[in-house]
Amino acid sequence: MGKRVVLLSATGAVALLVAAGPQRVALDAQGTMGTIVGHVRLTAPAPPSPVIRMGGDPRCAAANGGRRVTQDFVVRSADGGLAHTFVSLQGSFPTTPVPSQPVALDQRGCLFVPRMIGARVGQTLQITNSDGTAHNVHSLSERGNAFNMSQPLKAMTNTFTLTSEDVVMRVKCDIHSWMVAWIGVVPHPYFAVSGADGAFTIARVPPGRYAVQTWHEAYGRLTRTVDVKAGQTATVDLVYSGKEKPSTAGVIDLVIPGDAPSATLIAAR
Repeated sequence: MGKRVVLLSATGAVALLVAAGPQRVALDAQGTMGTIVGHVRLTAPAPPSPVIRMGGDPRCAAANGGRRVTQDFVVRSADGGLAHTFVSLQGSFPTTPVPSQPVALDQRGCLFVPRMIGARVGQTLQITNSDGTAHNVHSLSERGNAFNMSQPLKAMTNTFTLTSEDVVMRVKCDIHSWMVAWIGVVPHPYFAVSGADGAFTIARVPPGRYAVQTWHEAYGRLTRTVDVKAGQTATVDLVYSGKEKPSTAGVIDLVIPGDAPSATLIAAR
């Protein structure tokens, strides 16, 4: 009987199972992959975050305890790290299992949390209303991931299967116009969302040369090239100057309730 070799990913580790008849031997294959570690940076100061006027729904104001809530389009750390940026590798990759665990989007304090998330094609999106007020969750996808669902009660949860690649789709609440989130949907596991310090890690990447592309709601896309070697860590920085403009494709006018001139921002889907 011939040998059967299966590449598996389990609990974050990569292993080879070699089957010879009924016997299986686990072989560590971690050294066959590489890792990309990087930062997304913004050299310019972050623009002011407009204050969200929640007076139209007193339950939203109450959920925030009277705290002033801002619309944080741009979140920049003291050393220039840019948060909420979707990072993905471009290219074709071997098929890998889609995670059974859903990716979660919550509504807390009348805001979507997190503001930016990444997901796989075929993965389940789980949306929860953690507020004591009604919400409506409306995806503006034009690539097969459109949905529009009402969540009138606290603790309601709905799920939706993301069926096609979509970088990046916008989600809004039709009841509360300031609520917005972004979801990057790709057909492979090689993506990340930059943290509060702008850092990101993409692990277990097959060796090769790749284009690393970022997407940010205020500054659009950047692309850099990185070489990944087996068992090694490649580093890459993607730097926005603050002068970039989002793509003109699918431009959306986001209006935040309030009188300040900064209450309007042009962003791209």
